[in-house]
Amino acid sequence: MSSANESQPEQLALIREMVAEAKAKAPKAKPRTWRGAALAEELPVARVLVNKGVLHLDRTFDYAVPAELSEAAQPGVRVRVRFGAGSHQVHSGRREGGNLIDGFIVERRAESDYNGALAALAQVVSPEVVLSPRMLALARAVADRYAGSLADVLQLALPARSARAEAKPSPEPLPPPAAPEPGGWERYGAGPAFLRALATGGAPRAVWTALPGPGWADELARAMAATLASGRGALAVLPDGRTAARVDAALTALLGEGRHAVLTADSGPEKRYRQWLAVHRGSVRAVIGTRAAMFAPVRDLGLVAVWDDGDSSHSDERAPFPHVREVLELRAVNDGCGFLAGSTSCTVEAAQLVESGWARPLVADRETVRACAPRIRTVGDELLARDEAARAARLPSLAWETVREGLKTGPVLVQVPRRGYAPRLACERCRTPARCTVCAGPLEAPDERDLRCGWCGRDEPSWHCEECGSFRLRAQVVGARRTAEELGRAFPAVPVRTSGRDHVLDEVPDRPALVVSTPGAEPVAAGAGYAAALLLDGWAMLTRPDLRAGEDALRRWIAAASLVRGDGQVVVVAEPTLRPVQALVRWDPVGHAVRELAERSQLGFPPVNRMAAVAGRGEAVEAFLAGAGLPPDAEILGPVPLPGRRGEPSPGERALVRVPPGSGAALAAALKAAQAARLARGVPAAEAVRVRIDPLDIG
Repeated sequence: MSSANESQPEQLALIREMVAEAKAKAPKAKPRTWRGAALAEELPVARVLVNKGVLHLDRTFDYAVPAELSEAAQPGVRVRVRFGAGSHQVHSGRREGGNLIDGFIVERRAESDYNGALAALAQVVSPEVVLSPRMLALARAVADRYAGSLADVLQLALPARSARAEAKPSPEPLPPPAAPEPGGWERYGAGPAFLRALATGGAPRAVWTALPGPGWADELARAMAATLASGRGALAVLPDGRTAARVDAALTALLGEGRHAVLTADSGPEKRYRQWLAVHRGSVRAVIGTRAAMFAPVRDLGLVAVWDDGDSSHSDERAPFPHVREVLELRAVNDGCGFLAGSTSCTVEAAQLVESGWARPLVADRETVRACAPRIRTVGDELLARDEAARAARLPSLAWETVREGLKTGPVLVQVPRRGYAPRLACERCRTPARCTVCAGPLEAPDERDLRCGWCGRDEPSWHCEECGSFRLRAQVVGARRTAEELGRAFPAVPVRTSGRDHVLDEVPDRPALVVSTPGAEPVAAGAGYAAALLLDGWAMLTRPDLRAGEDALRRWIAAASLVRGDGQVVVVAEPTLRPVQALVRWDPVGHAVRELAERSQLGFPPVNRMAAVAGRGEAVEAFLAGAGLPPDAEILGPVPLPGRRGEPSPGERALVRVPPGSGAALAAALKAAQAARLARGVPAAEAVRVRIDPLDIG
């Protein structure tokens, strides 16, 4: 009994000690409002950018920094704050209440500009500094250019956090590699000099028209390697994961593993964030990726590059809709680094960079182009008219012969237009697109009788062709699927593979096969490339209801033809006299872009003039534009009804606002201020309008 009684106090003491130890190890619960907590002795105010992507809240807010959070609450870290508490919710000199929301500390200050009580930081999510001053400045410039909010841009620029990825250290950075040999750049007149400038710390700006064939990936990798050799970083943005994989393979073959990071959506959140952290921490100096990689925090940036800048995937579909090419131009100017816009074709925007002197051309001479490019043959309406049987199947005899000969030596590519290419009207005799005599917008016939402009909405009762004087119009009927079926029946012993939106092939073997693909989904043929290619239903692409129809059709044709061997043959079914078709035959995308630029300059179209689209209900659009303080030289086109889904009414109207060169910043600022004022007043959802600067689809 006595011994048991003596051991009882010892057991109780042991239990108390274990409980105390458990309490000491347990994390301390953070107070919801830090009421009564001491503030930081130095810089007790944090200026926070809250994650509220609305224009009337596009500014920073001041918060008090508790002493316990002072060390971790550094500029650039992620925090949680309480937002929305009223001035009446003040206790012990501290504002309380509101909802928890994410944000970033932008600055620590000794005092606040706000005279009232401040709320305290609720939590420092992570001590990792993810928002650098350079990234903040870039995001602000992008927001101002596109009339958007800083929070929305940061949503695009900074990936979602992964605590597991943050806990892992990034590898040690490797020393700069040796400067690469010019390789394929020898084929371009100024190519070796461009690489030397990058390798010696220069900042050249160039628009690169790449030769057909698979060599462009290795050449882009060499430009990045030359930049790394100078001790600087390099960034290249590709339109999709397939092209990014080609550059990834080329960089790995050239430099080995561990020198570059790949930032694509296919990587998954944790892996992507781990790669992003390696770039942000300086472990990796080279980055390739898709659209979101345009904001990659590469240290000591020496080169930014974009491949195929005309691809629509380079324009983000989330507000404020920035374009990769424009963001990289901003980075080239702000960081003083080199710039490279490469493509087998040439956009009008890229041609403007050369015409303005901002960038230099990187092109091969005509003899080299002729040696690398396949032979282009055309089939127009005259040939189809003499070949009635082929016209019934919409495949002329020349195309049949080309397929038959090509299948003897390898695969044959067949490019067919995407579903949904809606034709516009054109002259029946000379195929000149029908345009408005007032604003040069495309004409349409919604009720199959009266002509109306798709831009300004004016009726056009007495149209006639300015080129040939004809009064007759035509619209092309699209039936690409039937053509693909006809090919399969005509060559029953040959396998037919398809590549499109639902299933995109990366590569096909080097053996006879028919590969039917929609534009942009063409797989690469192993070996030397395709033996031949057919580009069908050219009118379906050329009559698309958009200002860029000709430019885009040529870009897609050249992209497909570039996959064909140099001794191969390409047949395009389109009117031979049309400018894009002639540019394809001559393999002269630069000349086509220069001529397009000259015409758009005369007509006041982008990219010479800046343009914005305002869409919503008709009354809301008119009220918005009437209340916006637009620049004096702004011109409003429309509004016109937006196209609705089949069998459904129009979802609203759209107006286009264009300004001459030099007024683009004023236009963006005016539209942003008008939109912010409407949101601050609490406009009903039915009266909301959507603003987009530099819309891709102009009509």
